[in-house]
Amino acid sequence: MAYGIQLPVQSQSAIYAEPWEAAATPADLVRIARAADRGGFAYIASCDHIAIPRRLAEGMSTVWYDPVATLAFLAGVTERVLLMSHVAVIGLRHPLITAKQYATLDHLSGGRLILGVGAGHVREEFEAVGADFDGRGGVLDESIDALRAALGPEEYPEFAGQRFSFGGLGQLPRPAREKVPIWVGGSSPAAVRRAAVRGDGWLPQGDARDRLPAQIERVHALREEAGVGEPIVIGAITEPLYVGEPGWSVGRRTLAGKPEALAESLREYAAIGVHQIQVRFRSRSVDELTDQMAAFGADVAPYLNQ
Repeated sequence: MAYGIQLPVQSQSAIYAEPWEAAATPADLVRIARAADRGGFAYIASCDHIAIPRRLAEGMSTVWYDPVATLAFLAGVTERVLLMSHVAVIGLRHPLITAKQYATLDHLSGGRLILGVGAGHVREEFEAVGADFDGRGGVLDESIDALRAALGPEEYPEFAGQRFSFGGLGQLPRPAREKVPIWVGGSSPAAVRRAAVRGDGWLPQGDARDRLPAQIERVHALREEAGVGEPIVIGAITEPLYVGEPGWSVGRRTLAGKPEALAESLREYAAIGVHQIQVRFRSRSVDELTDQMAAFGADVAPYLNQ
């Protein structure tokens, strides 16, 4: 079971951001990305919002770094860790624009991209750029199909759909890999079906552990029903973590304690069919966060697959 991390700092929703992130710098992001690279993390992830309306700003904040710029910046200071959009709201952009951005990122990083995609939920963002909010599910489905072509090996990709059509238009550079993995985010019935039928991976959003087995069973059943033979990577977002005994209040939902106990708890995800977990650590500073990441990689990770 692999483990990755949604980067702090680059998105600062009140739901999960720590107070120290408000004053964090690009240098702090570099430290965190390099800690992930050293600590055996499978990926670092960055979110996607163009603009947050005032009615949502108190909870969501307006701090949302652009994922392509952020991941490209961090690609240059890391060597191994994969770079994931979790998730790119691809309905906000034409598929050829998305393909140009992420193909370039994959090319520059030597094939380290995972393109995580989702439908989005902020109506005002869609309206501001002239995108279809009410029909965003269908747009996302067709955009995934279009991106399969646009991110493939052909210099002149071709696609013909109901909303998008292109051909005879060359895009170089191509991605470094022949196939860029597309992971679908979301836990609604439509998102689960989309992941099962169109995705290389599924990124559930906020499913509690007791809900995951039924959701995972549904993904596999829908995939088999659709005749998709390739395996799918099943993900999960864990509870907040703290390696060791905290000397401060980390919240009642946080899993804290000795490495062996944390690993034993996290192995339950593997037992229900999860292939990768996305972890998030409680911390009071960038120093404490990078220490937590190092401790997880050195002391918890070796026990995850026992």
